Amino acid sequence: MTETPEASQQAELSEKDIEALADLREAFTTVKQQLGRVIVGQDEVVDQLLVAIFSQGHCLLEGVPGLAKTLMVSTLADCLDLRFHRIQFTPDLMPSDITGTEVIQEDKASGRREFKFLPGPIFANVILADEINRTPPKTQAAMLEAMQEKHVTVGGRQYPVEAPFFVLATQNPIEQEGTYPLPEAQQDRFMFKIFVKYPSFEEEYRIAETTTARFDTTVDKVIDSEQILRMQQIVRRVPVAPHVIEFALRLVRATRVLEDGAPDFIKEWVSWGAGPRGVQYLLLGGKARAALDGRYFVTSEDIRAIAHPVLRHRVLTNFNAESEGVTPDDVVDRLLQTVTEQEDAPVAGAFKS
Repeated sequence: MTETPEASQQAELSEKDIEALADLREAFTTVKQQLGRVIVGQDEVVDQLLVAIFSQGHCLLEGVPGLAKTLMVSTLADCLDLRFHRIQFTPDLMPSDITGTEVIQEDKASGRREFKFLPGPIFANVILADEINRTPPKTQAAMLEAMQEKHVTVGGRQYPVEAPFFVLATQNPIEQEGTYPLPEAQQDRFMFKIFVKYPSFEEEYRIAETTTARFDTTVDKVIDSEQILRMQQIVRRVPVAPHVIEFALRLVRATRVLEDGAPDFIKEWVSWGAGPRGVQYLLLGGKARAALDGRYFVTSEDIRAIAHPVLRHRVLTNFNAESEGVTPDDVVDRLLQTVTEQEDAPVAGAFKS
């Protein structure tokens, strides 16, 4: 009897790993139930946030004011028993307002003066960087150092942030005056760019009904930081078949204008495509999505499911696309229709004509 690829990949996991994946699936289900007590709808957004957390990634969230972004993140932090800090970004915010600063203090016993570091709000597990595009690039960079390097530098000394560490930065798409948009190279540090959309009629009815009456926003704690760190490591051990890795690779390489065999619509609409982080985050997100779904293997459908939040901020459209009303999401839609996922397709030039 021939062994299926799924059974072969499951065999690569130990019995302990499989038990841990079952615990992860159960925790995911319970967290969503708890969030549902406070947040109405936004299931796709919640799923993507949890995929990013268990992939050790950060998210850039875009949506108009009043869609409960802050409540969603703070409630999620409560469910995961994590410390939460919200930082409101403004044009006059300084890097030290985020990272902390050194002050001179006198030792009462010895009379000696010495510098003491006072940590800023960046030292928490979950950070909501509200309207990150309203602060100057120097202050944005202070946040991005902590995201990438997992530490901040003050006075020539490095101070590590506490793990797990997750940054959710929000942008307001309708107010652009007086803003400092994140450069593409800085947006690339975020695993996902998530769009928070308006609720449906039924969802907005429930929101209006519940929030204008007695409204309980308390939730039960589901898992703690140690369990999250352990589950993040389990996610990375989920195996990926070579043909799925090649599919993710072809998808990302197809966004590059100068790539051999790139589709014509890419050359027409795109000025710059995704880099290697795009492949890494597609695979990590695919692993987390599979694990949260209770599976021991990653499929091309997992890659397709997270292609938009991974690639929409890594595909830079040109003037032709803007004049035709073509968005990065439209480009990703065409890519998912164009790029092959055959097991025997070569890595280079595997695009449909």
